[in-house]
Formats: sequence, structure tokens, C-alpha cells
Amino acid sequence: MSPRSSGATTLSGSESGAESGREAADVREFWQRLGLPGLVDVHTHFMPEQVLKKVWAYFDAVGPLTGMRWPITYRHEEEQRVALLRQFGVLSFTSMLYPHKAGMAAWLNGWAADFAARTPDCVHTATLFPEAGVERYVREAVESGARIFKSHLQVGSYDPNDALLDPVWGLLAEAGVPVVMHCGSGPAPGKHTGPEPVGRLLARHPRLRLVVAHMGMPEYTDFLDLAQRYAGVMLDTTMAFTDFSERFAPFPERERGRLADLGDRIVLGTDFPNIPYPYVQQLQALERLGLGDDWLRAVCHDNGARLFGPRHS
Repeated sequence: MSPRSSGATTLSGSESGAESGREAADVREFWQRLGLPGLVDVHTHFMPEQVLKKVWAYFDAVGPLTGMRWPITYRHEEEQRVALLRQFGVLSFTSMLYPHKAGMAAWLNGWAADFAARTPDCVHTATLFPEAGVERYVREAVESGARIFKSHLQVGSYDPNDALLDPVWGLLAEAGVPVVMHCGSGPAPGKHTGPEPVGRLLARHPRLRLVVAHMGMPEYTDFLDLAQRYAGVMLDTTMAFTDFSERFAPFPERERGRLADLGDRIVLGTDFPNIPYPYVQQLQALERLGLGDDWLRAVCHDNGARLFGPRHS
């Protein structure tokens, strides 16, 4: 939401700088206490300005549509958003972007390739959509250095088992390039969200390196089951366990033990900048789980660094 509509206070430049400086200090204190060189965040959003504004407009409308306020905490220009992640000590991040219709993905991939070229700490990200030519532009993205893809079943309203995508999943599995997939039914279910379509996909492509966004919220248990069944499945923490998400999609206490068991398969994600709270709250939420420093080190750095390779550690 805009500062006026969200009830936020508009800060002067010096006040805003002081506020971001305090938060950066809190974030850095978190990973420095763990003895880490910084954070690896697999789920951050950078996209063309006109597309991002439409995404923000969607979240501005979430309150009137659902009664749930979703003010964008980091509604800043691109340069300032990149600078903030660097101040936080995020060593590697992504430009998660996604089409809502045919004809967008190849254009978005071109933008993302350029963004990665001028932003060396951003992992080269790409996306896809079930449409004619998808295998060609996915192959081109992989050959040009894309290290991770984003698939958004909710926004794109497509079945991951669409026949047009079948050769793409095979290509990505063979190349070992991971896909972050928004496949859970939160914050609102889509026609093809939930564990069932993803289960069918993995049965056909068991070597696919699939990162389940938002821990599969709210179908946490089902997606943990898939992670235990398939060695290539990981889950990102994006918005999970935070006070905000616990109000409408609480993580089941009975599954906490499986978080520990799958500690090498969980990676830090935050949804920056599209979050309705400060970045540090995601880290504090993970610490409150009480799973220990080794678990935090793996989730907040080591697993993501392994996912992206040594250049991003």
C-alpha cells in the first residue's frame, strides 16, 4: 500500500537512511553471530518497473479483496533495493519474475539476463509459461547462463503437467538447473495449486531440482512429504513462520521435527521487496523455531550457496 493508505509515516531522507541503517545492523548481527560470511536469499523479486508496479498494485488491492492488509515495506527504486540487500549482507539473491499470460516470458528473460549482467550478486534468473516456443527460449536462457527459474502456478494459472512444458522439465532436470515454483495454495488457491499437480510432475521427472516456494504454504505437510520422497526437492522459507503468515497459515507444530530432518533441503527465501514487514523478521522467525545454529547456518547460507554453486557463496 502507499504510505498514506497503509498508515505508515513518511520519512525524510535522513530519517529513512537512519532506519535502514538500524535494520541493516540487525540483519548483519544475525549472520555474524552465526559465523557466516553473509546470507544467500533464493527468493527476491526484481523485474521491469512497469511489471513490478502492477505486482504492487495487486498487493495494494489485497486488503479490500480479502480484509488482509499487505503494505509493501520496500517500495523503493531499483537501485535503492539492490543497495539495501547489500547493506543487509546478502551475498546472492535472485530476480524472481513470472508471466501471467503467453508472450511475456521471453521478454522477461531478456530483462533478467541484462539485470544479472549489471548486478553481479544477482543469480541469473529466468521464467517460463506453457506456450509455443517455450522449449526454445528456456534452452536459450540455460545456454546463456540462467542458474534458476521461477514458475508461478497461481499467477500463471497453468498446470505444470501441461504437455507444452514436458520437454522443458526434462531439459532443466538434465541441466541440473533448479526451479522455484509457487505451487502452494497460499495466500489464495489457484486452479492448479496444491501438492497433487506437483506430485504428478515429479513422478514423471523425479530428477527435477524443484524448490517449493513458501514451504508450500498452507499445504506444508504434503510438500514436506514430497521433499522426503524426492531427493531433488527443496523448500524455501519465504514468509513462512513469520507473525504475519502464522495468522492465516500457521505451520503445524507436529512438523517441526521434519524441518530438522530436512535441514539440508531448506533454503532462505524472503520475498523482498514485496513483504509487509521488515526483512529481519524472516530471520527472527527462523531463529524462534529453536532448531539450533547449525540448522540456521545451513538454511541461511550453506544450502543456497550449494544450490547456486561456489561463485555465489
